Amino acid sequence: MTPPPSSEQPTGTPGLLVAAPRSGSGKTTIALALMRALRRRGLAVQPFKCGPDYIDPAWHAAAAGRDSVNLDSWAMRPALLRGLVGAAGPGAEIAIVEGVMGLFDGVAQPGRAGRGASADIAALTGWPVLLVLDVAGQTETAAAVALGCARYRADVSIAGVILNRVASDRHLALVAPTIERLGLPVLGAVFRDDRLALPERHLGLVQAVENSDLDAQLDRIAAVATARIDLDALVAAARPGMIAAGEGDDAGLPPPGGRVALARDAAFSFMYPHLIQAWRRAGAAVVPFSPLADEAPDAAADAVWLPGGYPELHAGRLAAAETFRSGMRAAAERGARIHGECGGFMVLGQGLVDADGTRHAMLDLLGLETSFATRKLHLGYRRATLRSGCVLGPAGATLYGHEFHYATTLACPDAPLADCCDATGASVPESGARRGTVTGTFFHAIDRGA
Repeated sequence: MTPPPSSEQPTGTPGLLVAAPRSGSGKTTIALALMRALRRRGLAVQPFKCGPDYIDPAWHAAAAGRDSVNLDSWAMRPALLRGLVGAAGPGAEIAIVEGVMGLFDGVAQPGRAGRGASADIAALTGWPVLLVLDVAGQTETAAAVALGCARYRADVSIAGVILNRVASDRHLALVAPTIERLGLPVLGAVFRDDRLALPERHLGLVQAVENSDLDAQLDRIAAVATARIDLDALVAAARPGMIAAGEGDDAGLPPPGGRVALARDAAFSFMYPHLIQAWRRAGAAVVPFSPLADEAPDAAADAVWLPGGYPELHAGRLAAAETFRSGMRAAAERGARIHGECGGFMVLGQGLVDADGTRHAMLDLLGLETSFATRKLHLGYRRATLRSGCVLGPAGATLYGHEFHYATTLACPDAPLADCCDATGASVPESGARRGTVTGTFFHAIDRGA
């Protein structure tokens, strides 16, 4: 019997996954530099980001001119991952994926398609890895690290290496030949240069929307990539992916309503593009508004969504935004379904204490009180089971998401919305809150249950 054709034939967009042995190696800068440099050469570049990050994808979009798509092997169903890759591919000539943490780093327990590691995405897509090695303080040891990465997983291949933070030509001459003798091509060497540093904040890079010098910064690092990286060899090293257009399922959460008022500005920017796209494909109208500009949500909206972001940096302006406040109260009074994630959850609450200890009155649609005066890190994947039906799904539904913030909860008297556990299955305090049609969670929903 002739076996059916394999669905794993490489027919998708050629791509590369930019990864490193550890965080802090410069993979974000290299990935952005490549996206911008290849775009300047006339290529249609499709960016992706491994993991639940919100900030890097906005930089990707500015660099590549196309929306970046998150790919998360712990929180996303395999069908969703394949659907997102397949849907983003048409029209792109090369995909550049930025990894997360170290290449093989993830959580201890596997989730839906892996442990959240960049290597999982490389294996799923079939795109080879472009390994960024920070060689500061190293010579031949860098070759040993590269060899280990190349051999660690049989389903992950290394297309080439970019050396970062090279000290001098002499340093380069000591490092590059030892790697190339392993059969791993060195496709570029970026010398140590403080001008390549990108502005950072405690959650990562400063948001792209806040950066008035964004284009100049991207052009500057792209110029380095053009000068120090063999772009022709890099493009040639990209391999067609194993996911073609039309595969999988790119529908995530169902839309929260038929007409969704979505807060979008520097205080509310943490929103996964795949969710908005899925809502629109399902027929929902998504109407943006800006609380920082003191805009009210669309009066015809049957749902209002406040994403996460940095409300603590704009708490005074939000507290003084009377049109926003009255519009949100009117939406609640007419029975619109209102949901806030993380920063949006805090704004729905009674009050927010900023880092200086000043309390700002928030919308008072929930009883939550939060404070940044004493920072406490809350970080990790979340699996949530809804206690009652809401915009996120019916009672008993399971959601997969991620929590990352530094706020301390001072009070949360409303009914809990969900029971949450982390990636190991251990219970966590995060339970969200519900008051009538108003709900909020600290976790950001990424995908629905099976």
